[in-house]
Amino acid sequence: MIRNIACLLATLFLPLALQSQELPSNVLTPELLWSLGRVSLMDVSPDQKTVLYGVTYYDIEGNSGNTDLYTVQVDGSTGKKPNRLTNTPKSEYNAVFRPDGKKIGYLKGGHLWEMDVNGSNQNKVSDQEMNGFQYSPDGKKILFIRDVDYSGGPNPLLEGLPKADVRIIDDLMYRHWDHWEDASFSNIFYATYSDGKILGDALNIQNEPFDSPLMPFGGMEQISWSPDSKYIAYTCKKLSGVEYAKSTDSNIYLYELESGKTTNLSNGMKGYDMEPVFSKDGRYLAWNSMRTPGYEADRNRIFIYDFQSKESWEMTSGLDESTNSPRWSSDGRQVYFTAGRLGTYQIYLVDFDREGKMRQTSAGNFDYGNIFVLDDFIIATRMSMSQPTEIVRITKDAARATPLTYTNDEALANIEMGKIRKRVIQTTDGKPMHVWVIYPPGFDETKSYPALLYCQGGPQSAVSQFWSYRWNFQMMAANGYVVVAPNRRGLPSFGEEWNAEISGDWGGQAMQDLLTAIDTLSTEPYIDESRLGAVGASFGGYSIYWLAGNHDKRFKTFISHSGVYNLESWYGETEEVFFANHDMGGAYWEKDQPETYKLDSPHLYARNWDTPILVIHGQKDFRIPVTEGMQAFQAAKLQGIPSRFLYFPDEGHWVLKPQNGILWQRVFFDWLGRSLKP
Repeated sequence: MIRNIACLLATLFLPLALQSQELPSNVLTPELLWSLGRVSLMDVSPDQKTVLYGVTYYDIEGNSGNTDLYTVQVDGSTGKKPNRLTNTPKSEYNAVFRPDGKKIGYLKGGHLWEMDVNGSNQNKVSDQEMNGFQYSPDGKKILFIRDVDYSGGPNPLLEGLPKADVRIIDDLMYRHWDHWEDASFSNIFYATYSDGKILGDALNIQNEPFDSPLMPFGGMEQISWSPDSKYIAYTCKKLSGVEYAKSTDSNIYLYELESGKTTNLSNGMKGYDMEPVFSKDGRYLAWNSMRTPGYEADRNRIFIYDFQSKESWEMTSGLDESTNSPRWSSDGRQVYFTAGRLGTYQIYLVDFDREGKMRQTSAGNFDYGNIFVLDDFIIATRMSMSQPTEIVRITKDAARATPLTYTNDEALANIEMGKIRKRVIQTTDGKPMHVWVIYPPGFDETKSYPALLYCQGGPQSAVSQFWSYRWNFQMMAANGYVVVAPNRRGLPSFGEEWNAEISGDWGGQAMQDLLTAIDTLSTEPYIDESRLGAVGASFGGYSIYWLAGNHDKRFKTFISHSGVYNLESWYGETEEVFFANHDMGGAYWEKDQPETYKLDSPHLYARNWDTPILVIHGQKDFRIPVTEGMQAFQAAKLQGIPSRFLYFPDEGHWVLKPQNGILWQRVFFDWLGRSLKP
């Protein structure tokens, strides 16, 4: 079997290598894509003069990545040559300025290090294992997170069986996204700190088998020191087993260092509550809150808690979009945040009063991400479909955005990007739908091009101005395809109602929106209606399986990555049951079975399949287990449909390893070429 796979890959690589040589030298390639530096904004110095950030580069031959640290000046005086602080084979991450501004603390190899702000005098501070850390504002303490084993020791049933390779599972959630639960939980510790030394033992402020931050994606943004260094606010979902799997009820907890008392500040709020941030004077706490239990894509609202009055209220009640990453202004008069807006992510502010006047303070076809609010400027990450993430300085009146980093300018200097246009078309129920159209470099409207319908995942994740290292629209355009990327029903940044209309109706209006998008665009004279493909991952992969049985011969080929094929089997395999319960309306075995199982499951329409399909799936995908892809591939093969199964034993819901990522691109475009470029 291994030999057969090796032979298959060998046959793939030869024609693919020849195909890549036929592409112009000034367009994006998989190898170039994976050679780009990936920028992460980490901190701004206390004097607001210096930006600290990381850049991750991948070694394709070594199949690994490494992050080093850099600084640039807020005033832009650094130019295009940043100050490089580290250059080691081990990644440096979670880097922050010490409160006195004299040192930079960072993690390397799971341990705390410090260095001077110019990168000199790099010293290891502690041998304690850490997954993240923060200095207290007064510089006298440090908090950090690390895993604590709550298993209770070896299982006596395994005594005398050292070669037994087994998991004895008694409850949910026994696995999550891409890892198996191992009875270890991330807990918060704090210790006394003084000038590069941790003094005495660290104290666990939780001592409970509950994760903070939330697994698997939560970071240090879910934990916050009070300005007086007397309190720690943190995010935690204090549930276990079946209840944990069925609930999104995380809360904001306040720990008082002096008394050791913990208070639940969001008690009674049953949705996600995350990302607590203290106001500069310590009187208020802001955080993101979702109202609906079990609804992971509900509108995030900014809630405020007043420590004097003990009252809380929503600050963004007039906003129809979801908020992210609340940040206080220096004077405490505004709260800044990011929110989706018509297929982009922009920076907003809301005045700190009960009326909550809101206004947008960024502009353009960009996605803004992590933000730091300074006295006079905003420092933020920014990306678009044509540019990877870089860091910019923005004036607070949104009049000007100035680049501060130029990490990939040289690598992309001679690369021609395809033009991008936003179209607004009418759906079958008469509503406007925004569609991004990405054209090949050197596009000539007198010529005829094959086109790809891109089906977004999520299911509630906007087709915004993101730069992807897998679903990269410029890469698709560079290979000669017009890309049609609709913001179909169920995607954020177009209002709460539009976002919610996917739940319980996976195979309904959202699928009609996808078909409307490709039907409308394929009437353009530059699109060859006889050469249409459809591609997508996650819910986009579900969409491909559904379209394969309902497309009325529109498409010549399909590609589905990590897609749901059978709703009943998926319900019994997935881990976050709250998501399945909300979007399906309940379990398939219920007496009054939700209609979605009878109408929307792609496997019900497999008898109609008649088009070549590439199925891609990873073994470690526990969100949508690999058996969904196997079922789809088998259905195609048994019906005599040309098909291929690209299987990654060591990948999960994504493809994260460099060589796997390049192979993914090669197989992707090879498959498309077979059907759309004969």
